[in-house]
Amino acid sequence: MRTLDITNCGGSGAWLFYLYILYDYSKRDQSLAKLQEPSDHSCNAWIDEKSDVILNEHTEQSKPLRQVNNAIRTSKYNIFTFLPLNLFEQFRRLANAYFLFLLLLQLIPEISSLSWFTTAGPLILVLSMTAVKDAKSLAHVFYCNATIFSTSTELVAFNQTAHRGYVSQADLLLLSSSEPLNLVYVETAELDGISSGPDTKLMQNSGKTKFKRTSIDHLMNVLVLCIFGFLFALCFILAIGNAIWEVKEGSVFTAFLPRDAGVNAALSSFLSFWSYVIVLNALVPISLYVSVEIIRLGNSYFINWDRKMYYAKNDTPAQARTTTLNEELGQIKYIFSDKTGTLTQNIMAFNKCSINGKNYGRQFKSKNHSDTRKTQKVDFSWNKLADPKFTFHDYSLLEDVREGNPEAQDFFRLLALCHTVMPEEKKEGELNYQAQSPDEGALVTAARNFGFVFRSRTPESITIMEMGQKVTYELLAVLDFNNVRKRMSVIVRSPDGKMTLYCKGADTIIYERLDRSCKKLMNVTTGHLNEYAGDGLRTLVLAYKHLDEKFMDEWTQRHHEASTAMEGREERLDELYEEIEKDMILLGATAVEDKLQDGVPQTIEQLARADIKIWVLTGDKQETAENIGYSCNMLREEMKEVFIVTPCIISVKLYGPFLFFPLQAFALEKDLELELLRTACMCQTVICCRVTPLQKAQVVELVKKYKQAITLAIGDGANDVSMIKAAHIGVGISGQEGMQAVLSSDFSFAQFRYLQRLLLVHGRWSYLRMCKFLQYFFYKNFTFTFVHFWYAFFCGFSAQTVYDEWFITLYNLVYTSLPILSLSLFDQDVNDRWSFQYPQLYAPGQLNMYFSKKAFVRCMMHSCYSSLVLFFIPWAAMRDTVRDDGRDLADYQSFALLAQTCLLIVVSAQLCFDTYYWTTVNQFFVWGSLAAYFAITFTMYSSGMFLIFTSVFPFIGTVRNSLNQPNVWLTIFLASLLCVLPVVAVQGPFCIDSVVTHLAKRVPTNQCKVLRVSTRRSGYAFSHSQGYGALVTSERFLFKRPLKSLVRRDSQSQIQEKENFTRGGVSWTDMG
Repeated sequence: MRTLDITNCGGSGAWLFYLYILYDYSKRDQSLAKLQEPSDHSCNAWIDEKSDVILNEHTEQSKPLRQVNNAIRTSKYNIFTFLPLNLFEQFRRLANAYFLFLLLLQLIPEISSLSWFTTAGPLILVLSMTAVKDAKSLAHVFYCNATIFSTSTELVAFNQTAHRGYVSQADLLLLSSSEPLNLVYVETAELDGISSGPDTKLMQNSGKTKFKRTSIDHLMNVLVLCIFGFLFALCFILAIGNAIWEVKEGSVFTAFLPRDAGVNAALSSFLSFWSYVIVLNALVPISLYVSVEIIRLGNSYFINWDRKMYYAKNDTPAQARTTTLNEELGQIKYIFSDKTGTLTQNIMAFNKCSINGKNYGRQFKSKNHSDTRKTQKVDFSWNKLADPKFTFHDYSLLEDVREGNPEAQDFFRLLALCHTVMPEEKKEGELNYQAQSPDEGALVTAARNFGFVFRSRTPESITIMEMGQKVTYELLAVLDFNNVRKRMSVIVRSPDGKMTLYCKGADTIIYERLDRSCKKLMNVTTGHLNEYAGDGLRTLVLAYKHLDEKFMDEWTQRHHEASTAMEGREERLDELYEEIEKDMILLGATAVEDKLQDGVPQTIEQLARADIKIWVLTGDKQETAENIGYSCNMLREEMKEVFIVTPCIISVKLYGPFLFFPLQAFALEKDLELELLRTACMCQTVICCRVTPLQKAQVVELVKKYKQAITLAIGDGANDVSMIKAAHIGVGISGQEGMQAVLSSDFSFAQFRYLQRLLLVHGRWSYLRMCKFLQYFFYKNFTFTFVHFWYAFFCGFSAQTVYDEWFITLYNLVYTSLPILSLSLFDQDVNDRWSFQYPQLYAPGQLNMYFSKKAFVRCMMHSCYSSLVLFFIPWAAMRDTVRDDGRDLADYQSFALLAQTCLLIVVSAQLCFDTYYWTTVNQFFVWGSLAAYFAITFTMYSSGMFLIFTSVFPFIGTVRNSLNQPNVWLTIFLASLLCVLPVVAVQGPFCIDSVVTHLAKRVPTNQCKVLRVSTRRSGYAFSHSQGYGALVTSERFLFKRPLKSLVRRDSQSQIQEKENFTRGGVSWTDMG
């Protein structure tokens, strides 16, 4: 289903018809023999026998039409597949599969020394929490879809009446309109053709929904495999030790520990292997994945709550639509961006102009100038038909127009006549222009405010208000725009009978057709054009020519013959256009600003300083994309090496002439994709032009496949969906082109400038926090487990645990869970201001410096050292130790208490060293966890708990007998000191103070704004698609022909879409 927004219909409404069949466009010119106005209960239509579609009268006796299901689904799950697919996804994580296997082992009494529910409970908790999170995300998708598609619709049989602002969830066919010329204006931002369901371009180009996993997820799967191998190696070593001990020492203990029947050393070794698999299972703690999900969820909420990413104008906050990709935002290497609506606002503004050699527009006061009128906003209150939203900053232009300057008036007269804009005026003076492109709308609006108001048009005439006087011009011909001509002309006859050709187009094209007398004026105007180009404005040159009556009669006759020719029509028309569009008189030039979104150049500069490569993928032509590249500071004048790749040639400019090499295949085909990627990666800036939606996704896949880098794609329209889904991270901008991009994205917000905060702040913090969490988590659990390994050599390899089983149960659940969660949610190495000031701090994430296989090995070595200290220092201290009263202190329970107390203090100290940003929450959880440990330990080891639950709490009096001895506390201090000394002596992996200090010496605090100076300029400022001149001058589309009524499209015209989707190759503009 798509949303079609009718932005402007007649007051009494337009009759629209639901079309449920695929209509053959090749038959669209076949006429209806009869059409009756629909009633409340019927729809009558008779169609010519040659037509493929026949609609009969709908009555109660008529059989209902069988409708094809056009439902589409873009979510991962539905209600029926959620549970099996979600469980399948979760058990793809090796740790979850491992604990399921462990649970099965614990069901065997001969192996397990722990009850089965000690593993089943945490496993069920993990699976449930993850399923609830995924179900919440799925419910949010369903809610968004329901919000869009639950709009109430007024239906009368098969017919529907639509008014201004009406939104319908269907494709519509216009039957009639209340407009005088049977016109209806349709906003087609989300219209997908007459195709429906899976056949829509959106679904055809969106690709298959993929389950996105971060690089850390993939690394964790590899590490888990390594941990499994390491775990089984440890268990194998201990099993061999058990066999040796049983042979050499086991017979000594049979007197009071008799063996079961049939159990020998070999069987005992086999059973001890699986017993140690259970005892050492903390190497892969199941709480790891629960904690990861909580951290990701918390960091996602921080994105949602960030007021600095809230766009108040549209009441649009930033939104993390997925909670599984946060840390990958801190590792982005390549960004693929759409242009229109993503970098730009798709809003044009008339800023400057050159008329008869005089420069008008926004100019700033100089030191030697006292005239400030040029910087003031022009007051158009004298013009009752002026657009109140239009602004201009040069009073001298208004004065010249009102004083009757002929060149200035001809300038705006041309802008009011030479276009294909359609006007709408429901109330006197309230004009609304429907333009083929924002450029044309901006130019006609400028003429309107300066006193030349375009009011109405028919196929034969154009009516304008010239300085308050109504003037109707006879429209003799429209010489329409196309991609080859790069210009548009109209021929009109004024009320006094004078015939004039008005032309606007690209400067290089117009200059070739000017009269020789304009050479001096052309040089002056060229200087102004260069100035406009330096400001990043889109330029256009205007010219005119007076025509002779006799010549025009002859030309009109030949034009009619050429336009009706069956063969060579286009060529003959081009010859006629070339003949009449010459020896023209130069009027001047316009400069229109294709407004960028706020902060786009600064954002691109910041991301570039963070060593993030930005590629722009657009369906526009090279000239448009190149102009935006300069406006965004992606392209600069010093970039003299330019690579241009097109479907037919490769051109390379190296400080001199162009060199051409024939290209036999398209750029993205197998035999050229590597060469293309190699060339593109050598460039500082890459801009891909004239690419289709699927080709956008192919470019992303190409980089993902061969560069092994994390990619991000950002766009705002349906044509960006495939690219968004192909990238590791997809970002949607909620702009003016519908919600498909947002609904398919992982993160969304309203403005491109928020991308730098998403990456440099939230992304970097998320990556840093996740890496700290993983390193600390593996450290504390490896240290916990290695102590078991060393203890095995002193307990006859019997799989006895070194700690109290209640400590084992609560170690990850209570004592160490909340402190690391607080660090992983709130820690900051530097604040957001420093993150922006030093974007180079983003580089470690791109290089995987904070967590990698090497970092994992270092973590294991650190854990191994700590476990040696934590086992042998307490063991040596208590081996021959007695209490103050002479009683023996060296018992198993006292040693277990001492070892676990040392362990908890050491891992808490390590957490404190890893914490950069202390908050009240961190303080509470760290000290609170230690206090909770001692409170719980004193309680569980008390006489009261032993008397109530004798078999559950056997460590009666251990705390009272051990912790009151000074030598025990001295042992705790010594073991803790030996463990933390290496951390203090050697800089940790997260110590970035030296990095910040180094950057502070190199990067100036106050960054100067870089202004672009360029001699390049846009070739033309209006639409880069075929014009609508033939439509606005063709009577068969107007007047009493309801089914042939003109349906106006927006700037994303069908012709442009067709060119984008049918072009076989891809054009690249790679600026080095």
